Amino acid sequence: MTTQAHTPPAATARGYTATKDQLLTRIRRIEGQVRGIEKMVEDDRYCIDVLTQISAIQAALDKVGLGLLDGHARHCMQHGAQEGRGEEMATELMAAVGRLMKRG
Repeated sequence: MTTQAHTPPAATARGYTATKDQLLTRIRRIEGQVRGIEKMVEDDRYCIDVLTQISAIQAALDKVGLGLLDGHARHCMQHGAQEGRGEEMATELMAAVGRLMKRG
């Protein structure tokens, strides 16, 4: 499935720019949790323990995703609406929400 995302010039501030350091810290923590699961599997840990950690990672990713959606709605969509692209931006946002909500 191919999506066309609006890509403003690189110098444009993003909805997450103000909290970028916090966002990167969370992502690095999640990365560490994923490495932890790898070690758990290597060490033949109990299945339920591995699944519990997977659930924690999914919750952490959901929190990051919701934060990005919030920033997009408050920042990027506002600018898009000012440029006359409000409907396009709303469609793009709802597609992103739909992708985040999909679970296997």
